[in-house]
Amino acid sequence: MPMREECKQFESRSYANGETVRKCNLDLAPEAPWRCPENCPSYERRLADVDWQHGPLIIPPTPPEPQAEAIAELLDEAEDIVNAVGPEILAEFAAQEKKANSPLGRLKRRFRRS
Repeated sequence: MPMREECKQFESRSYANGETVRKCNLDLAPEAPWRCPENCPSYERRLADVDWQHGPLIIPPTPPEPQAEAIAELLDEAEDIVNAVGPEILAEFAAQEKKANSPLGRLKRRFRRS
């Protein structure tokens, strides 16, 4: 079943660089942005815009769907990219926290310029 754009949990966001995110807010669509599960237990029709017609400026068209095997491979590849960057991001946050909790960091916060 294609993504249900009328579902309360569906979200589409476009960025300035032209990229678009189409997703389920509850992360129940493992094949997003192309498909929702057939009998999704959390499907709920949006009430605020039940009879509204959305133009292409609000919800961009769905990107072309890869072949059946390619979907899983593409999503696995994206997950690998995110997992590879994870430790680096955590290290950056740990360094920032360590710097903020040092005696000099606390002193700088107390006397910073407005």
